[in-house]
This record gives sequence, C-alpha cells and structure tokens, in this order.
Amino acid sequence: MIKNFCCIVLSFLLIGSIAKAQKQDTLSITLENVKYPYPVKYFNVQTEGQDLRMAYMDVAPTVTANGRTVMLFHGKNFGGYYWTSVIKALTNGGFRVVVPDQIGFGKSSKAFIHYSFHQMATWNKQLLDTLGIQKASILGHSMGGMLATRFALLFPERTEKLLLENPIGLEDYRTFIPYITTEQQYRTELKATAESIKKYYQSSYFTVWKPEYDELVRIAAGVTFSADYSRWAKVAAMTFTMIYEQPVVDEFVNIRVPTILFIGKEDRTIVGKGLLSTDQQALYGQYKMLSKKTAAKIYGAKLIEFDGVGHIPHIENPTEFLIALMGGL
Repeated sequence: MIKNFCCIVLSFLLIGSIAKAQKQDTLSITLENVKYPYPVKYFNVQTEGQDLRMAYMDVAPTVTANGRTVMLFHGKNFGGYYWTSVIKALTNGGFRVVVPDQIGFGKSSKAFIHYSFHQMATWNKQLLDTLGIQKASILGHSMGGMLATRFALLFPERTEKLLLENPIGLEDYRTFIPYITTEQQYRTELKATAESIKKYYQSSYFTVWKPEYDELVRIAAGVTFSADYSRWAKVAAMTFTMIYEQPVVDEFVNIRVPTILFIGKEDRTIVGKGLLSTDQQALYGQYKMLSKKTAAKIYGAKLIEFDGVGHIPHIENPTEFLIALMGGL
C-alpha cells in the first residue's frame, strides 16, 4: 500500500516537472516570447483575402552613415534572431540594415496561402519602398539565398549586390528527390521533437557542435509545445513545397548584378535528404563542387570559401565570415 502510494506521488512529481519544463520551453508560433536583438516593427500585407503582418528590424548605423543598406534574408528554419553578429558588424561599418522575417516565418504571420518566392520578393521590395530605400545589397542564407536570387532577377535595379551564404537550390531537387505532397510533409513536420531537431542541426548545419548552438534548437523546438503548432507545421510543409517546386538553379545565368558566394565547404545540405538512401545522399549536396559550378554560371561572380565550416558560416566562423562580408561590400 505504502509502495503504491509512493509510486503515485512520484508519478505526480514527474508529471509536474515535465509540465513545468514544457511551460518554460513553450514558444508561440509567432515567437512573441523570443527576444530579438533590435526593436521589431511590422509591415502590413494583404493577400488572398487575408491581412498579414511581416515583422522586420530596421537598424541604423552606429557610426557615420555611408548611405548604403543591406537587407538580410534568413533560412527556412530560422528568423531574424540569428543575424545578431552580422547586424552589429554592418551597422558598425556605417550600413543601415533591414532584417525581415518572411511571411510564414519568425514573428511574421503564419498564413495558409500559396507560398511563392516571386511574391516574397515583391513584399520585400514593397518594404524597401515603404522605408524609402531605393537600392540595397541583399544577403541571403540557405532558403534566403533562393529568395535573394529571385529578388535580384525580378528587381536588378534595386539590387546593389547579391550576396549568397550557402544558399540552397544549387541543384534541382525535383530531379532526384522523390515527390511528396504538402500533406505528407505536414505529417512529417508534426513528428518534430527537440531531440530530432537537435540531431538534424548537428548532422546538417555544423561540423562541430558547440553549447551556444543549443539556443537555435530551443527556439526551433519551443514551438512544438504550442497549442498552435499544427499551423506552424502546415506552413513549414507549404514552404517545403515552395522550395521543391520553384527552383532557381537554371536562372543563375540571367543574374546581372555583382554577386558573391560565401560558402562553407563542409556543407552537405539537401532539401528532402531524409527521402534518400544513404548511398543516394552521398551523390548530392556537395557544396565544394556545387558552389564552383554556380559561380561559373553567374557573370563576374566571386566565390569565397571557408574551410572546415558547414551550412552557417556567419555562426560557425563569424570572424572569418564578417571579414569576408565587409571586404565584399
């Protein structure tokens, strides 16, 4: 009897501690409880009968302004929060820095709409219009590199320089990744846990894991505890479909703005990697080769490579990346 009672008490204590941990880790799907490095503002967007909000940071230079602006486009699994060191370096160099969370990401609205790189690029151009910025250098990381490429193709007159940091889409995923529906991807997204997210980040993003990277996992995993996580997962699936169905790889030859590729040579990112066998995975996502092929396609492009660095040079080797970035600008 006493033994049973003790077991019951212990169970309640465990449940209570789990609930407490979950409460501490839970994040809203618009990241209201995630502190961004600079004040966040909102740009109103209307599309498909919906009123949406696009979050962004507009950070003034901390020294005498040089009259130039850099716009930062985040990757698929991130938001403006991971650009802190880049924003600081740029503003210390006299640049104005605009950092949007794309619709569907970060602090922006998680809308059920048709996601399109063309539409995203247009919204970002409209944001620049609203801010009175006529021209900007566009730095895009990962998925943001696909978006930055589309922006430069659509609005070359507004693009001072195209800066691509380990962009995805350097190969056409449709040619070797099995097609799955948005609904199938949604079911996969629903299964995400803190453990699975950390494992993915460890195997896909960095060459050596460091404790400070846990904050990226905390944010990505925190939303899985939200009561609205199914909406987040649905949007994540919709943007996965966007990446798969809207390649830019065959349009690099059409870019007519100064372009620099910043490439961590150890990156092996493949969108839809889990759908391939181990043997198949070895055939794709080889940034050492893909980056050179891409640079050769873009007229006058410059390639800057980082040894021993994976998918996110600005986090894994910020010193070397920022020196290269500032030199490129």
